[in-house]
Amino acid sequence: MKSTARLEERFATSHLLNTSRHAFSTVASVSIRMKLTYYDIRGVFGILPTPATSDASEWSTKNSVNLPEVEKLVRLMVDAKVDLIATTGTFGECATLTREELVSLVECVVQTNSRSRPVFAGVTTLNTRDTIALARQLIEVGADGLFVGRPMWLAMDDDAIVRYYEDIARAMPGVPLVVYDNPVAFKGKISPAAYLRLAKIPEVVASKHTGGPQLLADLDAVGDRIRILPLATAWLDAAQAFPDRAIAAWSGSVACAPKFNMALAHAILMKDWTRAKALSDEANWAEAAMFANGDLAAFMDYSIQIGHLRFKSAGLIDPGPPRPPYLFLPDTYRDGAIECGRRWKGLENRTAARAA
Repeated sequence: MKSTARLEERFATSHLLNTSRHAFSTVASVSIRMKLTYYDIRGVFGILPTPATSDASEWSTKNSVNLPEVEKLVRLMVDAKVDLIATTGTFGECATLTREELVSLVECVVQTNSRSRPVFAGVTTLNTRDTIALARQLIEVGADGLFVGRPMWLAMDDDAIVRYYEDIARAMPGVPLVVYDNPVAFKGKISPAAYLRLAKIPEVVASKHTGGPQLLADLDAVGDRIRILPLATAWLDAAQAFPDRAIAAWSGSVACAPKFNMALAHAILMKDWTRAKALSDEANWAEAAMFANGDLAAFMDYSIQIGHLRFKSAGLIDPGPPRPPYLFLPDTYRDGAIECGRRWKGLENRTAARAA
């Protein structure tokens, strides 16, 4: 790209701020101006699907991103006042998009959003160098921060995880990073000890957490240095335990019910626990439909395909078909995915009616 030389020069200059290869110095940390910090991560971190063209299931398709539907989706987020936007996680299909498609998607999101709220571009590859190269390209097209999973071919221990995020932070000084902590996808949970070390990296401002018994322990471990983001359906318990820390959560259901998600966020942030409990119970009821026999692990094996069905059933966007190789879904999941979308549609319609 014609901008690559400028970008390389800027990052090469920035590297001079770091004097140690394996540790962050205090002087280097304070000399970098962060675009966003821990304190800016508040409210709903809405993770978007990537709408697909009608031929997206074919391996020969050159551009499978339905950009008009992407624009529509982003406008829905802006209209609902979703606080932060993220792209290309699991059901956003970071794993199935070509590099060119991913860049065009993020550029479309950025342009449609028009700086109305921060955009975190999902950037997960199988190695550090590809992640950094793609991350630089996404920041160049206007992303405000990065949503970063780790390589998953082999499991990574604490030292490898910390070094991975240190390297990205050195390569992208001042660019906020949201860690993607998904034990199933990345072959292991980030430990409290690793979180304590990640908390020393100024660029690491938040972590998308999948919840479970470790959620409260991780919230306690990182203190006020990393914003731990529970799933919105688990947000209430975390907020009641840590009302001053658990002030943000991630949601994949924003593409089904953005206004409902914001109503839940408002209740939690206002500490209206009675209202928050009622809305949280409804959100969990809606989500429960897509877990066949309550099996979360099995759901993870088909989350992309399930996502396409529930987003279509919710009716706000046309997600199109899934992309290869994640094309097939056992019948046992199909009805639940469709019912999940229907439930979200009902909750969204009721929320909109109350606001009218």
